[in-house]
This record gives sequence, C-alpha cells and structure tokens, in this order.
Amino acid sequence: MQNSSFYTKDHQDKMQNRRAFLAERRVRRFPLVPFEFLCYNLICMTVRFVCGQCQLRRAVIPAAEREYSDVKIVVLAGGLSGERNVSLSSGLMVAQALRERGHEVALVDLFFGLENYEGTAESLFSAPLPQSWRRVSREAPDLDAIRASRKYQSKAIFGKGVLELCGMAEIVYLALHGDCGENGSLQATFDLMGIPYTGSGAIPSGIAMDKDLTKRLLRGTDVATPQWTKAVYTAADIPALSEKTALPVVVKPLDAGSSIGVAIANTRQELTDALTDCLRYGGKVVLEQYIRGREIQVGYLDGRALPSIEIIPKQGFYDYANKYQPGATEEITPAPIPAAWEQRLARDTKTVFDTIGLSVYARADFIVTEDGTPWFLEINTLPGMTPTSLVPQEAAAVGISYGELCEIIICQSLRAREGKA
Repeated sequence: MQNSSFYTKDHQDKMQNRRAFLAERRVRRFPLVPFEFLCYNLICMTVRFVCGQCQLRRAVIPAAEREYSDVKIVVLAGGLSGERNVSLSSGLMVAQALRERGHEVALVDLFFGLENYEGTAESLFSAPLPQSWRRVSREAPDLDAIRASRKYQSKAIFGKGVLELCGMAEIVYLALHGDCGENGSLQATFDLMGIPYTGSGAIPSGIAMDKDLTKRLLRGTDVATPQWTKAVYTAADIPALSEKTALPVVVKPLDAGSSIGVAIANTRQELTDALTDCLRYGGKVVLEQYIRGREIQVGYLDGRALPSIEIIPKQGFYDYANKYQPGATEEITPAPIPAAWEQRLARDTKTVFDTIGLSVYARADFIVTEDGTPWFLEINTLPGMTPTSLVPQEAAAVGISYGELCEIIICQSLRAREGKA
C-alpha cells in the first residue's frame, strides 16, 4: 500500500509523466559542439548525437507510437576500486531488473570492457548476463592482480570498447562505487562527450567523495557532524599522529566507501594499526570523533527523503563484510524512531544534498544519539544496488519496486542532464 507521505499528488503526477518525458526526449536532436563532434568521430568512428545511432533511427517514429519500455541503456559496473565486487553485483541486479521491464540493456565492466567478449558491441545488448557477479565476496579485491590480468595494458580506466558502447546508448547507468565512479572524473568525461549518465554531476560527485570537503561545506548549516581532522601522512608520521589524536576515534580513508579501511580505535595501538592499514589507500584519512548512538541511513530520491533505515550489525560495526554478507546485519525500515527524529533526519539529508549540489538520488549516513540528535557522517552519490543494499529497501517501504526504482533514477537523470531536474 502506497500510504507514505512520499507519495504526494505531485509525486504521483511526476511518476505518471515519465513515459511521456522519455518519448518526447527521443524525438529531439541535441546539437553537438565541435569538441564533442570530434570526440565522437575519434572514438565511435561516426557522427552520433547524444543518444547514439539508435536515436537517429527512432527520431522518425512519432513519440506516441513508442513505449517507455524501449530505452537503450548501458550499465557500467566493476571498474578499479576497492568497491569493485560490490559494483559488479549492483550492475547485474540493475541490468537484470531493467531487462525484465522491457529495456535494451548491455552490462559491461568499466575496466575490462569487451576484451573477453567475442561478439559485436551491439550484440551485448541481448547477451546473457554474468550471474557470477551477483555474490559479493567477504574480502575487498586485489587491485594489483586485477590490473595485471587485463590484456589491454593501458593506464586508462576505460576498457576496450567501453566508450564506443556507451555512445550507442540513450543513457549510461552508473552502477559504479568508489573513486573510479564517484569522484566526478567519469562524469566529467561523459559531460565532455555528451553522453547522458545517472546520478549527480561531476563537481558535486567529487565534493561528496571527499569526506573532509563535505564536512567543511556543512559548517554554515545547522547539520551536526562529529569533529574531525584531515591527515595526510607517511609511515614515519604515524607515531606522532597517533600520540596527539584524542581517543576513541574513527579512522576513515578520505575518499573510499563501503567502510573500506574504516576502523574504530579505542587504544593507541589500535590507532597505529588503523593508520598503518590506511597507507594502502594513499595515506589520506579523516580522524573523526567517535559518537555513540544508533546507525541510521536515509535515501534521497526525486526530491524527497525515503523512510530511514536502522542498521544493527550482529557483530562489530557496519564494516565491509557486514554490509554485503546476507544475514550479517539486521536492517529495519522504516527505522523505529519517533516522528520528530524522522523529520529531522529528512531535513538534514535534504540540506546536505542541496548544499553539495547533488541531483537525482543519494544516501546519507547518520549516527543518532539518545537525545535524538542526528550526527551526519557522509553521503553516498551512487548507493549500492546489491541484494542487501539499503536504498532499494527504503524505496520498497513506500511501494517502489526495484525495477521501478531503476527507472525513476534513469528518468530523473535524463532530466538532470538536460537541466530540468
């Protein structure tokens, strides 16, 4: 039953207009500036408009004669970050859901591209999906081994044929997580090439990925966030850094997600160990005041906060393993909290979202203390879409199915790229 306040009359009208919007979009042609024109010739070896060759073919078909279930989509997953395995699972789930709803969908690994695929790029839109990507392993991937295993030995993050494939789609669904998909560089590349993509734009994505910068921007708002210090260090700096840091403290890599590298240090030795471990993430961390409370996260979609979800790990804290192993964490949505707390969380989520300049969707993480104060920790611009991810659960609480959630993200992203969101 869709009885949540999320479903206002205005929101229902917008959902009903999604088909009309996409149909209208398909018959419009967007002129390319000379630079974009050059990029498409060099990469795709043909002149394409923003939505690729398929748009040119469809442009002669009256909008009223087409169905919303005929969008050509590339789902980008994998890549080269500590969250690679999470991304592969998200990508598979998204691609499968969109195909079930009638869309043409190609699923591709950003880093490996088509180097192990024997068919044509076009045939990938109907190729079987790799079911082995569904399960997220307990351990983060060995990125050095992954780099070494690629046949296409290049420093480029884009694998063989990826950009050409993306140019064939009406929109690219970013099922990427971590720095290779969320730091804004990928979004900037697509902006220059005129390729529409899901989620926030390049600059807001880069800001949100930097935990220190995000907190600095919130200083002028009424959103509470734990005290913190940014530290850039080497192994030689660890003893002094450990000695001067107040305990307990949460150690977080500056620009990583999925709790990779995160540790709660209660002793000097634990802090030393955590700082040593974070050297492999570049030696850039946020040392954040530890706040004891309930871990609650809030999804934000289409201009509204979704119902909050409370996270209760069965062991330890909400780290990488607990996030992606089924049954490792109890997740309750809507969170069993007073209405006033829920309203404050929704308000603060919106404030963070708007202050950074995000668009389409995101997920904000909070610790809520006994007095009901929400302490903002960070915001995720491309939330996970795995079988255990939180935003799909929050959407389901207001009657939005997984497939419909993906479609809302696509539609709102197209509007955002055209400046209408």
